[in-house]
Amino acid sequence: MKIIGITGSIAMGKSTASAMLARMGCPVHNADAVVHRLMARGGAAVAPVAALFPGTLQDGAIHRPSLRQAVLGKPEQLARLEAVVHPLVHRALKRFLLDHQRVGRPAVVIDVPLLFETGGDTRCDLVLVVDCSPAVQQQRFLARPGAKLETLQAIRAHQMPQAEKRRKADRIIPTGAGRAATWQALAAARRALVSADWSRPPVWPIQAYKNPSFRGALHGPHLAGL
Repeated sequence: MKIIGITGSIAMGKSTASAMLARMGCPVHNADAVVHRLMARGGAAVAPVAALFPGTLQDGAIHRPSLRQAVLGKPEQLARLEAVVHPLVHRALKRFLLDHQRVGRPAVVIDVPLLFETGGDTRCDLVLVVDCSPAVQQQRFLARPGAKLETLQAIRAHQMPQAEKRRKADRIIPTGAGRAATWQALAAARRALVSADWSRPPVWPIQAYKNPSFRGALHGPHLAGL
C-alpha cells in the first residue's frame, strides 16, 4: 500500500483537493478533521485541553479561537497542547492505515498541514503540494468567520515558505485557476499511481508506523487546524 501525502499552507485549497482525491476513490486521512473531532463536544481531547488551558471550554467543546490565542507564538504552550493531542491523532492514524491495508487498498492519502516541517514527507511515496497565489490565499482566509490578517501572518511565520514547499514537492497541484485545473492535476497524479511512476522507494505503512519519527511527522503541531 502506497502513502500519498498532500500538504500546503493554510487556505491554499488542500481540503478541496483532498475531497477530489476521495471522489477519485482514494481514502483520505485528514489530520485537521481528526483534531476537530477530538475537540468537539464529547471528544477525547476536550477534558485534558480544557484543564491545561482554562477559559477555552465553551458549551462542552474547545473554543478554537480561544485556544489559538493561548498557543499562537508560544512554543512552550503549543508543546503542551501537542503532548495531549498527538497520541490521540496517532491512534486514529493507526486505525486508518491498518483498516485500509487489511482490505488491500493500493494507496491512501494523508492530508497533513505541516508535512515538510515535521519530516513526514520522508515517510510518503508521493508528495503533492497545493498552490495558489498569496493574494488568493489571503482572500480565502479573510473570508472565514472571525479571521484576521495578523492571524494569517502568524500562521505563515510558523509554516515553511510556500516556495520551499513547491521545491520539495513531487507534484504541484494548482488551486487558484479553477476546480477543473485542480482536478486535472490530481487525475494526472492518480494516473502516475496506477502506472507505478514513483520517485521514491515504497514505504509500507506498518513498517513506517513502527518508526517513532513517523508518529510525530504525520501529525505535527496542528496550528493550522485550531
